[in-house]
Amino acid sequence: KRKGVGMGAITRDIASTEGNEVAIVNLVTQCGVVETVTSQTATVSATPRRKFLDMKGRLIVGDASALMFGGAMALAIQRAVRPVPRFVWTDHLALFFIGLPFFAFGAGMNHLYRARDNERASQEWLNIVKAVGTGMAGLVGVAFGLQYKDLSRLWVVLVAVTVTAALIIDRMIARRIFARMRRDGQLRRRIVIVGTDAHAIGLLHRFHRRPELGYEVVGFVGADDIGERAGVRVLGGFDDLLPVMSATEAVGVVVSLGSVTSEVVNQMVRKLTDASYHIAISTSLHDIDVSRIRSQQMDGVTFTYVESVIRTGWRALAKRGFDVAVASTILVVSTPIIAIAALCIKFDSPGPVLFRQRRVGLDGRQFRVLKLRSMTIDAEERKEALRDQNEMDGALFKITNDPRITRVGRVIRKLSIDELPQLLNVLAGSMSMVGPRPALPDEVAEWSPEVRDRLRVLPGITGLWQISGRSGTTFEEYKRLDLYYVDNWSLRHDMRICFKTVGVVLLGRGAV
Repeated sequence: KRKGVGMGAITRDIASTEGNEVAIVNLVTQCGVVETVTSQTATVSATPRRKFLDMKGRLIVGDASALMFGGAMALAIQRAVRPVPRFVWTDHLALFFIGLPFFAFGAGMNHLYRARDNERASQEWLNIVKAVGTGMAGLVGVAFGLQYKDLSRLWVVLVAVTVTAALIIDRMIARRIFARMRRDGQLRRRIVIVGTDAHAIGLLHRFHRRPELGYEVVGFVGADDIGERAGVRVLGGFDDLLPVMSATEAVGVVVSLGSVTSEVVNQMVRKLTDASYHIAISTSLHDIDVSRIRSQQMDGVTFTYVESVIRTGWRALAKRGFDVAVASTILVVSTPIIAIAALCIKFDSPGPVLFRQRRVGLDGRQFRVLKLRSMTIDAEERKEALRDQNEMDGALFKITNDPRITRVGRVIRKLSIDELPQLLNVLAGSMSMVGPRPALPDEVAEWSPEVRDRLRVLPGITGLWQISGRSGTTFEEYKRLDLYYVDNWSLRHDMRICFKTVGVVLLGRGAV
C-alpha cells in the first residue's frame, strides 16, 4: 500500500494503464512490491528457460549417442579390414571409454553447446572437428601414458573419421528439428528491438519472415512513437529498457545503430550485460559474409573491418580448375541421360534437340547458352502474348503452367536435365559451375546500375538463387542473392552451393 494512497486509487491507476507494461512496472515499483513481481516474472520465464535446458540435454544425449556409434563403427571397420586378436580390440574399446571425458572436454572448450558459436553449419562443423581433435589427443595421450604398445594407427584414424562424421550427421538432423520447432512457434527467444528508424522496422519484418531463426519480437524501445507494426509497438523510451525487458520476459535486445547515439549504446551494453541479457548490435551492412568481417580496436573505439574480395591470381585458377574438373565428370556420367532425353525430345515435338539462346555473361559480353529444348519451337514468338500471365516481378518471366512447355520438357525441366548441355559452356569458359543466373539481353536492359554488378563474375549453372526456391523467389530476392554471391565470391562458397544443388535437383524443388 503506497503511503497516503488507498488501494482503490491504486486499482484505478492499474486500470488506467491497461495494455501499458512499462507503466505497470513503474507503478508496482512505486508501491514497493517490485520484489514480488520480479519473483513472479522469474517463475514465468523459468518455463522457456527449462525448455531450452531440456533441449540442450537432449542435444547432449544425441551427441553422446553419435559418439558411441562412431566408436562402434571404427571397431567394426577395423575388424573387417584388418582383423586383430580379440584382446586387442577389447583393449581398444576400453581405451575409447577411458577417452570419453576428453571428447566431452573438447565439446565444452569448443563451445558446441553455445548457439551463437554454431549459428552457421560451417562453424558448427569446424567446432566438431576441433572437439574431436581434442578428444583424440587425450585418447592417444592416455595410450602413451599407459604404455599401450598395441595401439592401432588404423583404429585411431578410423575413430577420428567415424566420430566426426557421426557428430556432423547428428547436428544436421538436430538443425532440421530445431528449425521446424521454431517455425511451429517453439524454442522462440523473446527480444526487444532498440530503435524506431526504418532499419529497426526492417529487422522486425525480417524476423517475421524467417521464423526458423527463432526470435519473437515483443516490442520496440525508442524515442519516437511509430504506432503498431506487425502487431508490435513501442513500449517505452531508452530509460525504460530494463523495466520493459522484465515486464515482457525478453532475454535480449537487437540495437539499430541509426536510432541510438554512441553514449546511449555504451550505457545500454553495460546495463544489459550486467543484468545477464543478450545484446546484438545491427549495423547498416548487409549481404556481407560474416567470414569477411573482423573486429578491431583503436584507442578504445571498436571498428568493423571488411576483408576485400580477390577474384584474380591463384583463386581464379583454383575456381577454373574446379569448374573444369566438375563439369567434365558430370558430363561423362550424364552422357547416357542426355542421349535418352535427346531421343525423347526428337520424338515428342518437331524442332531441334538443342536450344541456343543469347545470354549476357562476364563484363556484359554476350554468348550462346546451350540447353536441351523443353519448349515448342515458336516459344519466343508466343512470349509477348503471355506477358500478362507472368507470375514474377521485375525483369523475370515465369509461368507455372507455361503452355509453351512440351510433355518431355516438363520432365527434363523438373529434373534439371535440360541444363546439362551448359556443361559445355563451362568447359568453353563462358560459364562457371556456380554463379549468377545467365540473364537475357532484354532483362539486362531493365537492370539498375546496382544489379549490373552481378556481371563482375561468370554466370553459373547453379547458384544461390537456384538453391533458394528458384521460381518461388521474388525479383528482389533474386537480385539480393546474386549480389551476395558476387560480393562474397570464393571457392568455398562454390563447393557449398554445389553440394546443396544435389539435394535441390533430386527433390525437384522450385523448378518450373
